[in-house]
Amino acid sequence: MAFEGLSEKLNNVFKKLKSRGKLTESDVKEAMREVKLALLEADVSYKVVKDFVKKVSERAVGEDVLASLTPAQQVIKIVNEELCALMGNSNARINFASKPPTVIMMCGLQGSGKTTHSAKLAKLLKKEGHRPLLAACDIYRPAAINQLQVVGQKADVKVFEMGQISPLTIASEALKYAKDYGYDILIIDTAGRLHIDEALMQELKDIKELTNPTEIMLVVDAMTGQDAVNVASTFDEAVGITSILMSKLDSDTRGGAALSVLSVTGKPIKFVGMGEKLDDFEQFHPERMASRILGMGDVLTLIEKAENVMSQKDAEKLSKKFKENTFDMDDLLDQMKQIRRMGSMKSIIGMLPGVGDKLKDADIDESQLGRIEAIITSMTKAERAKPSIINPSRKKRIAAGSGTKVEDVNRLLKQFDQMQKLMKQFTGKGSKMNMRKARKAIAGMNFDKMAGKGGGNLPF
Repeated sequence: MAFEGLSEKLNNVFKKLKSRGKLTESDVKEAMREVKLALLEADVSYKVVKDFVKKVSERAVGEDVLASLTPAQQVIKIVNEELCALMGNSNARINFASKPPTVIMMCGLQGSGKTTHSAKLAKLLKKEGHRPLLAACDIYRPAAINQLQVVGQKADVKVFEMGQISPLTIASEALKYAKDYGYDILIIDTAGRLHIDEALMQELKDIKELTNPTEIMLVVDAMTGQDAVNVASTFDEAVGITSILMSKLDSDTRGGAALSVLSVTGKPIKFVGMGEKLDDFEQFHPERMASRILGMGDVLTLIEKAENVMSQKDAEKLSKKFKENTFDMDDLLDQMKQIRRMGSMKSIIGMLPGVGDKLKDADIDESQLGRIEAIITSMTKAERAKPSIINPSRKKRIAAGSGTKVEDVNRLLKQFDQMQKLMKQFTGKGSKMNMRKARKAIAGMNFDKMAGKGGGNLPF
């Protein structure tokens, strides 16, 4: 995950500050030297780092900070605020046209993920109530049109294509089609190149002049580091981009581009790609990203992910089951599937305040979670509803059917029994029903060896 190295280094700096109690100006300067090195190692632009450290230092050595009861916390607060400012403070939104359709022109180099992220953006906008149309204007890359059709179908968004004719003709006809058939957003997937050249820029300028887009979004690969910032600057000078979509931010990248791009180009990051699936895509929130970098978690994004996989009706139904103590193996299986739709366990753990840093080295084998699902699905309907009826012969059958051992089945049944006992405490007579506590009871299921070598509670 991006920023892991930076987050670890910054947390080490802050631990040293906290251990000293009262701080002196020299303590702060020493800490800022370490912060500077950490940012440079994260591939943040040198000029950006220099300005950032200068601003933090000026604020951190003030009398109000050094004389406070918790000076280290004050310094962390200042670093957090300056990180937010570095990335734009408030989250930037799409520029919608006053009269539909809103035209969003996607551009970028080959390999940045432009085509896939066009579909990701379309799916997100459709979920928000819009009616997007994708236009296939990349006629040069082999199978580019087919790729857009495939991801468009997965996103349940129509793709407008006319084969390998002039991109200008396709863009013009797509705009007419969007107007005629009531599409309020047109997303144009333009051609990319392996490098920036005059022909590429001229084609983008022509499409821009023809369609008059309200949003020119550049897709950049976070893994390319400062090259991503250089690409953004070049595209902005030539075409005039309005925003940036950063792909592959889930990768093992240092993340410096995300911290540099606004300062260098003046253009905000509006969206980020966090994985290969179409749902691994989110709006960029500077304050949440700063919180993740400083190891404070990202509860708001976690809540949004949870809301996306569970409706209010489902939540009320689950709450009722908790209260009536009728939560069974089928419900546990459903909860597991919903959690897995929220993303990888490692990404979810990373959003939990105070937990991600402690468990960052935990060896969580995601594939092993499938064994738990296999055990439950190997049970009969009656066994899932009432696990207490599972006797030794049934355990053997379930183990054989799921490709596991009887010990694995015993472990799951024991953990489920413990979970139900915990649930009774939280939802029993005289106890005020608390949905959060009840869900914590599910987290009490410690699937240790089955869920990964690192062990630990799984946050269902």
